[in-house]
Amino acid sequence: MRVKMILPALTEAKSPYWRPIKYSLFPPLGLATLAAYLDPDDEISLQDEHVEPLKLDDSPELVIIQVYITNAYRAYALADHYRAQGAFVALGGLHVTSLPQEAAAHADVLFLGPAEEAFPRFLEDFRAGRPEKVYISQTRSLQGLPPIRRDLLKRHLYFVPNSIVVTRGCPHHCDFCYKDAFFEGGRSFYTQSVNDALAEIQRLPGKHVYFLDDHLLGNRRFARELFDGMKGMKRVFQAAATVDSILRDDLIEHAAEAGLRSLFVGFETLSPANLRSSNKYQNLGQNYAKAIQRLHDLGIMINGSFVFGLDHDTPDVFKQTVEWGVQNGLTTATYHILTPYPGTALYARMEKEGRILHRQWDRYDTRQVVYQTQGLSAEQLKDGYDWAYREFYSLSNIWKAAAVHPQFKHQLKHLAYSTGWKKLEPVWNFLIKNQWLGATRGALEAVLAEVKRGQQTLPDQGLSSESPVVAPSELLS
Repeated sequence: MRVKMILPALTEAKSPYWRPIKYSLFPPLGLATLAAYLDPDDEISLQDEHVEPLKLDDSPELVIIQVYITNAYRAYALADHYRAQGAFVALGGLHVTSLPQEAAAHADVLFLGPAEEAFPRFLEDFRAGRPEKVYISQTRSLQGLPPIRRDLLKRHLYFVPNSIVVTRGCPHHCDFCYKDAFFEGGRSFYTQSVNDALAEIQRLPGKHVYFLDDHLLGNRRFARELFDGMKGMKRVFQAAATVDSILRDDLIEHAAEAGLRSLFVGFETLSPANLRSSNKYQNLGQNYAKAIQRLHDLGIMINGSFVFGLDHDTPDVFKQTVEWGVQNGLTTATYHILTPYPGTALYARMEKEGRILHRQWDRYDTRQVVYQTQGLSAEQLKDGYDWAYREFYSLSNIWKAAAVHPQFKHQLKHLAYSTGWKKLEPVWNFLIKNQWLGATRGALEAVLAEVKRGQQTLPDQGLSSESPVVAPSELLS
């Protein structure tokens, strides 16, 4: 059987927000995971439009397209193209799960939610000539999955081909989280077996690994056993976790011993009122300063995530957030404009309040204002968002943030990582154009090399447990 699997581009190259390096980071693991269920003699083409032009003059029998909100229109156009040629088209992904009626007009079959259990049932039905219109997983488990078809991934086109996912979902339920609706109606957080996860890591060449899990520390027993198993592998890895998981017991030390060198942390907001209104209670009452210092003492760089435009934000939120990140030595910062994704509690609330401005899904990219704001105007929000990125990544602030670290080696790592990510765009573009991204992985591994542990004291900028940022009294009001 001829099978084509497509990840359409999230945004067109002509967009002012297009950054080739950002869209050349990770290969489409979801599609490669499903490909493992196909027969060995199936003819499979897996294409990621972010890194290569699509070939549309082929004639597949089965087309499988992964749909996010910002690539929905492109995905629908591709689906319509192949259906017109007589191919059987399957759509799945976050956007399809959120808006199945919209997606149904462009597909022969839909997959709602995770597909590890549903996809094999579909294949059996499809080969028997009796496919259903919709498939929803009857059980949710990562036990005994076949090895990901990494042979279908074009490693040379990606900066971080050694990406991996060993859990699904998240134990928390923030009301703006796009993925929360994806796991609704069943287990919302579950893991592979530790042995399977370690076996998949062993398959990856080189030293560097990037865990794309939403919360690698979400199951503490699993994470501890995973890190124990990784200690002898001599890997360096990056991952994501929450503030509360960093502060609880000694799991983060185990992660550092196993090779954790960079962590994405969802701070999201410095306002307790915003945390409460977003159902992000796992951050309330947490000592941000202690979490940051604990990571820095372990030589772990921090990518802090922040959301602008929450209902309790005022025009000073941009300056406050940027200064906070610089003064506390965050290596990188990821800013977002609050975006009410369909299927989330935030979207339902704003739709009820009449605050959704439009449903032009390609603009739901966390860089544009798509809802009626409160506390600051849409223009203030957009201008402040753009200013925050420019200001945080100004050379002077990169130097200031690096100087927070007392160890010279950590300062150099900070400078290399932050400057490399935001200040070398022409270099990245040249490497991508000539398909030389693979040549830079050694440099990434060097930047992520271990820094000998030391103690440091960060400036107390509204981060202590007594501050208004995370005051315990806020929990009782």
